[in-house]
Amino acid sequence: MNPLLVLRDAWFFFSHNLPTIARLCLPLVVLEAVVQLQVGARVGLDAALPYRLLIGLLFYPLYTAALILFLDARSQGQSPRLRDLLAAGLGLWPRFALLAGLSALAIMLGASLFILPGLWIMIKLAFAEFLLVLRGFSPLQALHESFELTSGYFWPILLCVLGVMVPLWLLDWLLQPASEEAAEPLLGLLLYSLNGFLQLFATVTLFRLFMLREALPAAE
Repeated sequence: MNPLLVLRDAWFFFSHNLPTIARLCLPLVVLEAVVQLQVGARVGLDAALPYRLLIGLLFYPLYTAALILFLDARSQGQSPRLRDLLAAGLGLWPRFALLAGLSALAIMLGASLFILPGLWIMIKLAFAEFLLVLRGFSPLQALHESFELTSGYFWPILLCVLGVMVPLWLLDWLLQPASEEAAEPLLGLLLYSLNGFLQLFATVTLFRLFMLREALPAAE
């Protein structure tokens, strides 16, 4: 599990399938951004965080489940129709939303203790979404099995996750003042949508890690 090779392979896939990923996920990402901005404008930025989490639970499972199914199909040389992927993602929404909510709660609880516990929990839950979507696990089963699968491989997974997320967090931090203070709503929408779409690369990277981990022997 060489982090540099994982990131290289993930970027190769993401860049070469960018038009398809955009058609599959970007409409929902943009719709999510529109709702986020509308809610933020109505309730104010200071009070918007709980609403942003709820909006994320509404949209994130839909396009992420569809993307995971697309990644799995392409890894097997298949080219499914995008509407079939979205329909399958919609069918998975209740369980995926529950899983996303539980994961977010666990990570926030860990982060409330200190940053490192939150980061540790995030890495331990890295494979839960793939186990739910691709292996049919229940949310609790997926969380438990993700803890098992990541045992012994924490550092390679951490390096890959940080290699993707640190630039995205920095980009979000740099763009946030512009998106919040922009007089032109379209600029805010563009920035929110760009950040949300680029975060899909994290899912591609974690999928590559998941496939590699399943091919490896169980860690002692």
